Amino acid sequence: MACIANYVVRSVVAVDTNATCAEAARVMTDRRIGCLGVRHEGRLVGLVTEHDLLASVATGRELAETPVTLAMPDCLAHVSPCATEWEAAERMRAHRTRHLAVVERGEIIGLISLLDLAAMVVEEKQWSIDQLESFIRGGRAAQLSAKIRPVFARQTPAAAGVGLPH
Repeated sequence: MACIANYVVRSVVAVDTNATCAEAARVMTDRRIGCLGVRHEGRLVGLVTEHDLLASVATGRELAETPVTLAMPDCLAHVSPCATEWEAAERMRAHRTRHLAVVERGEIIGLISLLDLAAMVVEEKQWSIDQLESFIRGGRAAQLSAKIRPVFARQTPAAAGVGLPH
């Protein structure tokens, strides 16, 4: 299993800690994303998801007046960039989220989503399929995947030499 490092989104769309939940919701809607980074003095300090914003509404908070930091979860769901896709998926399941912060040396360096993990798994499975096909075909996958010509093709009488003078 490969590590998730190549699938980490490192250019995280983020809002400042003094942004409101309404501003965060607008950014998510405009960018068509489900998770934002939250920055303090230029450094990512957390993540806020669409689910976090919805939970804030459910508690009766006004999104236009609530700082995004109040919507952020108390415990940051995170994973190392060296984690496998299965470790990341298990962490998502445990935290009941579709997004994880990717943390290296105590700093949030990016995030990974469930869709990113799905793409990674599909890519790995396709690579395995390609390798197995190549092995089965003796490394001649391109040659052997060409259209098969029947060995005993029906021949016309002329092609079979029937009726031709000797």
